[in-house]
Amino acid sequence: MTLEEKLSGWTGPSSATEQDKQDRTERMIREAIKEHAAFDGCDLSVYAKGSYANNTNVKADSDVDIAVQCGEAVYWDEATKGVHPPSGSYEGIWTPAKLRAELETALKAKFPSQVDSSGSTAFRIHSSSARVDADVVPCFDYRYYFSSTNYREGAKVFKKNGNSLVNYPKQQLENGRAKNTRSKQYYKKAVRIMKRVENAMVAGGIHREVPSFFVECLVYNCPDSVFLEATWTKTVEGIILHIWQELEGDEPSIESERWLEVSECKYLFHGAQDWNRQDGRDFVKAAWNYLGYAS
Repeated sequence: MTLEEKLSGWTGPSSATEQDKQDRTERMIREAIKEHAAFDGCDLSVYAKGSYANNTNVKADSDVDIAVQCGEAVYWDEATKGVHPPSGSYEGIWTPAKLRAELETALKAKFPSQVDSSGSTAFRIHSSSARVDADVVPCFDYRYYFSSTNYREGAKVFKKNGNSLVNYPKQQLENGRAKNTRSKQYYKKAVRIMKRVENAMVAGGIHREVPSFFVECLVYNCPDSVFLEATWTKTVEGIILHIWQELEGDEPSIESERWLEVSECKYLFHGAQDWNRQDGRDFVKAAWNYLGYAS
């Protein structure tokens, strides 16, 4: 098999069987929320996020990520002190601890003996013959105010230890779709190729595991023109070279030159991340050698 044939075979999504299992998992989680009486009348939004929602997942990374977002309380930050309009404090029952406790009860009722609540953030639902693994994350509505009328919407996630983080799943979904359209549907295929390269290298003991989301972000930061090459061999070569060259050295001091996550709302590299620029270079160097490109 030639390299071009191998790469072409790695462009597709998970198999139909795997997708059916993913869809069933999501449906059952939604049912668990709906069937839990304590959630009656609560403003909840249940949605898929991550690779499953963005259609960039592959079989080895086929977990389903589901957010259960509460709109009863809105958390916020402001770009400049004082731009947020005055508002009273939330005095309702839906605190982070309350949401987490009720969600745990709902999931355990639907998936007896299959829910792992030991993690710092998400509930892990173990797979069965008819389902895939799933991570279910409780979160709240979030707004980042640029002015009194202009704000960015996201999701605020509280960990069990009280720490929190903000995600922007809607923007990630929209930006991934837009880049896929601009690249004539080749961007997401290229992401799947690079994820399968990573999986193959890990399985072969060639390279350490690299987070699926990090791989997706690395590919997202490549120019659209890379995905329009005549062959997959040239496209993947262009992706690897761009990442290798652009991540050399320290993080730029000029904000416009820094790489972003797919949402374009957060920098890809910062002190709180689980990866750094060298991790990106190490990954593509290993991929270059694994795929047999000339040195």
